[in-house]
Amino acid sequence: MSTRRIHIKKARQDDAPLLSDLIRESFRDVAQRFELTPENCPKHPSNCTTEWIERSLIRGAAYYLLEHGGRPVGCFSLKPVNPELCYLERLAVLPRYRRNGFGKAMMDHAFSEARQFGTTQIRIGIISDDVELKKWYQKMGFCINETKAFSFLPFTVTFMFYPL
Repeated sequence: MSTRRIHIKKARQDDAPLLSDLIRESFRDVAQRFELTPENCPKHPSNCTTEWIERSLIRGAAYYLLEHGGRPVGCFSLKPVNPELCYLERLAVLPRYRRNGFGKAMMDHAFSEARQFGTTQIRIGIISDDVELKKWYQKMGFCINETKAFSFLPFTVTFMFYPL
């Protein structure tokens, strides 16, 4: 598939149902791989709801939709935390569209948007045991900051950052 027919646009409030569907479907295989359920990990993106997206938008997050051939196939969120920092969350590409450069295209767009916010660093958190994803983010230029266990999560989290 070609990345030439892609378009990334800022999502609107009325895109919340579409965003939650994209995120749930994109993270379903991750939940299966790591045996995450609504019971043991209710806040995992595979359980995303329209209300989550709406609350996130109210709290200042910006969502972006990636369309390929006019069809939404991916999304991500950037949330400015302070003048120097923003969080990248819920980077999602539907499984059948992966390995086509869409994730990289969204990352490039996220870097550009974060620079326009004036931030100097992007941070993410990922499942520590997701080695392939960790390597992908490192290839994008992210550095590991720390790995931490939380009593309310059935996995450890690796926090990474990207200096802008």
